[in-house]
Amino acid sequence: MAKDGMEHFYIGRPEVVAQNEKLTDKARQSIYIARADNTIDAYRADWKDFCAWCIYHEESYFPAAPETIVNYINDLADNAKANTIARRISALTENYEAAGLSDKNPCRSPLVRNALRGIKRMKGTLQHGKAPILFDDIKEMLQCIDGDELLQARDRAILLIGFYGAMRRSEIAGLDVEDLNFTRLGLLITLRKSKTDQFDQGQMIAIPYIDDKEVCAVTALKHWLDLSGITTGPVFRGFTKAHTIRKNRISDKSIALIVKHYVGLMGMNPDEYGAHSLRHGFATSAAMQHVEERQIMRQTRHKSQAIVRRYIDEADRLIDNPIFKITGGKK
Repeated sequence: MAKDGMEHFYIGRPEVVAQNEKLTDKARQSIYIARADNTIDAYRADWKDFCAWCIYHEESYFPAAPETIVNYINDLADNAKANTIARRISALTENYEAAGLSDKNPCRSPLVRNALRGIKRMKGTLQHGKAPILFDDIKEMLQCIDGDELLQARDRAILLIGFYGAMRRSEIAGLDVEDLNFTRLGLLITLRKSKTDQFDQGQMIAIPYIDDKEVCAVTALKHWLDLSGITTGPVFRGFTKAHTIRKNRISDKSIALIVKHYVGLMGMNPDEYGAHSLRHGFATSAAMQHVEERQIMRQTRHKSQAIVRRYIDEADRLIDNPIFKITGGKK
């Protein structure tokens, strides 16, 4: 048995597809690019974790018995969420399929399916994500902006662009000046690659000018670019110890730290918030104003209606709450 089992990780391995003589060259090429690199990396980490568990328990991982899969996911359930376990099963299933074990895939055993169903019922599938930062929160956060003029300009632009654009932290950090198109009405942002655009077709985000310049994202971004002198390359960058602007882009983790910093200055618990709080907060704020579902999805680029409807339901619980009728109305 190998040390880590990675010799049996077949997802994304071109040599496996190349050896299939029944496929044309064109068909092989489509398979090579079927999955995004980050998806393959996630599956690789999942497979490695499973193999490590098998090695520790002296079980075979290739091939693996359905009972081995069941015992593994039950151990995993001690610390992982139900959806994490489901994703792990998905990775194992895909790898066995890529290895050509479609007819003998242990993950497709009724034993495994029943075990996974039982774990979901036992643990539930409710996701406890980061708390939303609502529009009123954004306005208060902007009052807490600290640092010198350059730092304030950058952080203000990050918070406002991240909120109005309903952007993920990787999307904020990945912005280049070349992705921006300032028009008379506002700003058009081209996302060259995002989580829900694995085929790199590009997505467009529109952020209009608004009358209140204090909370206008377009105004804030233009001010940051003018003040920093950035005309090409990464939009948001870090600072050196001498507080000059770096050439390389800010990391996505830094986006989360910026959000947590200002949440803390507001007196809220930073552990409950992160970069996703901006995206979550935009969707929830829009739902609180009874914005139509399709309009929210157009701005957030969500592919799943279920996620957006969860935000709408979250807002409705606070707006159309029976407590208001009991107590005589809103405060």
